[in-house]
Amino acid sequence: MNGNRLPVSIGLSAWLILLISSFSYSQPKSASKSIDAFLRKQMQERRITGLQLAVVQGGKIVLLNSYGLANVQDSLPVTNRSIFPIYSCTKAFTGVAIMQLVEEGKVDLAAPVSRYLEGLPESWRPVTIRQLLTHVSGLPDINRILNPSTYGLQGVGSEEAAWAKVQTMPMDFPTGEQFAYNQTNYVLLGKMIDKFSGRPFTQVYQERQFDVVGMPGTVFGDSRDVIPNKVQSYRYVTRLDGKAYDSEKLITSYGEHPPFKRAASGLNSTAEDIAHWVIALQQGKLLKTKSALTTLWTAGNYKNGNPTQWALGWVTKPRPSHSAVMITGGSVSAIFVYPEDDLAIIALTNLSGSYPEEFIDELAGFFKPEIPLADPLTALRMQLQQRGYAQALAIGDELKRKEKNSWPTENDLNDWGYRMMNGMGQVKEALEVFRLIVSLYPKSWNAYDSLGEALLKNGRKDEAISMYRKSVELNPDNQNGKNVLERMLK
Repeated sequence: MNGNRLPVSIGLSAWLILLISSFSYSQPKSASKSIDAFLRKQMQERRITGLQLAVVQGGKIVLLNSYGLANVQDSLPVTNRSIFPIYSCTKAFTGVAIMQLVEEGKVDLAAPVSRYLEGLPESWRPVTIRQLLTHVSGLPDINRILNPSTYGLQGVGSEEAAWAKVQTMPMDFPTGEQFAYNQTNYVLLGKMIDKFSGRPFTQVYQERQFDVVGMPGTVFGDSRDVIPNKVQSYRYVTRLDGKAYDSEKLITSYGEHPPFKRAASGLNSTAEDIAHWVIALQQGKLLKTKSALTTLWTAGNYKNGNPTQWALGWVTKPRPSHSAVMITGGSVSAIFVYPEDDLAIIALTNLSGSYPEEFIDELAGFFKPEIPLADPLTALRMQLQQRGYAQALAIGDELKRKEKNSWPTENDLNDWGYRMMNGMGQVKEALEVFRLIVSLYPKSWNAYDSLGEALLKNGRKDEAISMYRKSVELNPDNQNGKNVLERMLK
């Protein structure tokens, strides 16, 4: 569980040939050309309208390039000064802001949030600061009561009304027992920063991060704000105003980040600004000690002692070698840091569903060839692209002969399959990925549920019924599977 062309007047290949604005720092021309070719291919396959890239190596920006269009309707190119919304990449900045308070002795990561904020519901009070940062709090998500189209306050009335309502909702699960990505966590963190600083957290970030680093293109705001040099955002739809389209239609994208939520998702920036921020973070200009940076990038724990995937505002990507920490936002932006390799890559786009995080490990291979092979999912993706998705099961058989810790995890594969199927329109290819998951994880009820959904998307109803039945057999509590079966068998 869990139309493919631009308007004829604006051809994608034309942008990529004519509208590349790039400034290379120290990359050899041959390497830069190879990277450009790789990114052109990614942009074409993912239909990315505009992209900005920065690469940091050895504490310096070694590559800064811009591609495509900042504004499709007016054919305005992306430049290195174009400003992109980075959505949940904002959480990495919040993690740094909290760690600054920890270094000052004002906040204890193991302390309950009720030590710092008064008037919280009884069930919220034991949740620790680390559990908020790592999304294992179990708190209800405030996004559920906001406008589902914009995530704004329309229909709710005000921040005060939204905050009062979310506090009446039941917990999603006992704290520390599960993971659930949750905006309420970061609203609370923003309120803590407000309290300790005596001024809005947005001002604190400006003074203690943006001004320290020198980030002139970094600003809080959303679609309602007038931000000079800000790109137009886009997405593809198959239905609009109740009308279905034969092929996907490119439309402008609109989103709101009410001020009280902007510690979770409210920043706009440039790849160059973020690159300088990463350098400052690693050079001790934002956090005073190496141990603070290590804590920032260390995963939390569930109650049973197992590590979470999230660290403090960042996501960990543990591997036997070439480990990474990263953060993504809105399926449009991604920041990857490879601490062992002294490398970082920032990719910003203006197309919802472009998922730049899917090609960053491969891009890192231009600077450190071992990196893409160290990540099981990236290595698999490269194999499938080279040999064809029809070979997914054969590749799966090869994986079964290897150590299981070299397999991509079921969750990573499942998330990737859904991104292909729902975000990128690669329905047939996604089906092969879901078949592979069942092959690798045959005892997983969720694997059969996902395969059933992919079969339905491919018009294979009888096979889908069989997969959903298997899923419910493995997990009689799978209500989604039961509901889908009931609808299909009517």
